[in-house]
Amino acid sequence: MKKKVAIIQSNYIPWKGYFDIINFVDEFILYDDCQYTKRDWRNRNKIKTQSGVKWLTIPVKTKGSYFQKVKDVEVSDHSWVNQHLSSFRHFYSKAAYFNDYFEIIHNGYKNVADEVLLSNINYNLLLLICNILNINTKISFSMDYGVTENNATAKIVELCRKAEAQIYVSGPAASCYLDEKKFKTIGCSVHWFEYDHYPIYNQLSKPFDHHVSILDLIFNKGPQLFKYMKTFSFNRNLNF
Repeated sequence: MKKKVAIIQSNYIPWKGYFDIINFVDEFILYDDCQYTKRDWRNRNKIKTQSGVKWLTIPVKTKGSYFQKVKDVEVSDHSWVNQHLSSFRHFYSKAAYFNDYFEIIHNGYKNVADEVLLSNINYNLLLLICNILNINTKISFSMDYGVTENNATAKIVELCRKAEAQIYVSGPAASCYLDEKKFKTIGCSVHWFEYDHYPIYNQLSKPFDHHVSILDLIFNKGPQLFKYMKTFSFNRNLNF
C-alpha cells in the first residue's frame, strides 16, 4: 500500500469533508507553521440555527502580529468556551442525538478552556472528534519535520519527502496553483480529493448547508452519520 499524506492548516471544529480527508490518508499533517490568515477557518466555524447559520469564533490576539504563524496565535478571551457550549445547548438541544454526545463534547471543551495557543485548541478538539468517529490516522505537525523551505509548494513537497509520502492528497482548490511535476521528483503522485456529491440529511432548519461544523452531523445523525460521508463504511461504529 502506498502511503497517503495530506497537509492542511488546523481548523476550528471543521466540516465533514475535513474529517473525510483525515480518514482517507495514512498521515495527516497540520500545516501550522505557515502565516495565520484573519477571518478564515483557523479560529471560527459555522453551526445551524433556526434563523440561518451562526459563526462561532475563538477570539485571538492579532493586533501588531500580521505575519505571525498559526502555531503562535494566542487566545485573547477564554470565555469563548462557555459561550460556544451555550450555543450548542441552545441550537442543538432538540437534535436527535444531542444528549448522546453533548457530554463528550462538553468535557473536551473544558479540557481546552485554559489553553493559550489556538493551534493546540484545534488539535485537541480534532482528536476529540476523531475519537468519536473512530479515526485512527496519524496526526502530526509540520513544524516537527524541521522543513526550512520558504516557497509554499517547495515546503509541501519537502514535507511529503520527509514523511515518506507516495501519494499527496489535496483538496481541489489547490489544483490552480500546485505544480504536480515537483512531486514527481520525489516519487510522489498527487490525488485530488473531491468534496462534491455529499448526500443531504435532516438538519433542524432550512435551507440545508453542507459547510457547517461536523458537530451538526454528529448531533443530528449520531450512529447513522457515516451514510452522509464519503470514506467510511456504513457499518462503522462510533466510539463512546
